[in-house]
Amino acid sequence: MESLELLANNVANASTGGYKADREFYSLYTAEEAQDGDPVSTMPVIDRPWTDLSQGLLEVTGNPLDVALSGSGFFTVQGPEGKLYTRNGSFRLSANGRLITPDGYPVGASNGAAVTLDGSRAIEISADGTIRQDGRIAGQLQIADFSNPGDFVKQGNNYFRAARPEVEPRAAATPSVQQGKLEASNTGAAESAVRLVSVMRQFEMLQKAVSLGADMNRQAVEQVAKVGS
Repeated sequence: MESLELLANNVANASTGGYKADREFYSLYTAEEAQDGDPVSTMPVIDRPWTDLSQGLLEVTGNPLDVALSGSGFFTVQGPEGKLYTRNGSFRLSANGRLITPDGYPVGASNGAAVTLDGSRAIEISADGTIRQDGRIAGQLQIADFSNPGDFVKQGNNYFRAARPEVEPRAAATPSVQQGKLEASNTGAAESAVRLVSVMRQFEMLQKAVSLGADMNRQAVEQVAKVGS
């Protein structure tokens, strides 16, 4: 059931920009020691889920407000309850010129403030995230990175947050920002669909096994009752 939930979420987000697929770590569950020489039963269980941070394909859009990261790092945005981090660089300008995400979260600048631009002027974004208008620097995207994958967790479909209050991400050492492109989801719809069908079949087999075991127990009780009578 856990595998089905993870896979179904991956399939649903196959077209979500910057989405990172959820995977599973499996471990082997061993039952308590069997009695009377019976073999000890084992079965695979999900130990814990993990997030696949591999690079998604960079798709050309031609929109100057679309940016993608090649390599590690995250765009920093201001969420309702603090800083969030995302790989989805599909940005737009608000009515007051703020650079925001599709959810309306302000995009952070390297100086800690929100990025504010003039929508009537051309926008150029260089590889290090520096934004220029008419040749003048208008700001710089704040691109963060984490030292340990365990320092951040998912929030929603394409946002991340620090796993603990004391965790402070560092500035990305060598960011590679590409203007006019967007990073696609790193989950393959075809692969996820095939895995989904496979897990569903396994789930159905286990359901039948449980049902068969229940029937055997019921028949055993009925046979004992007949012998006793």
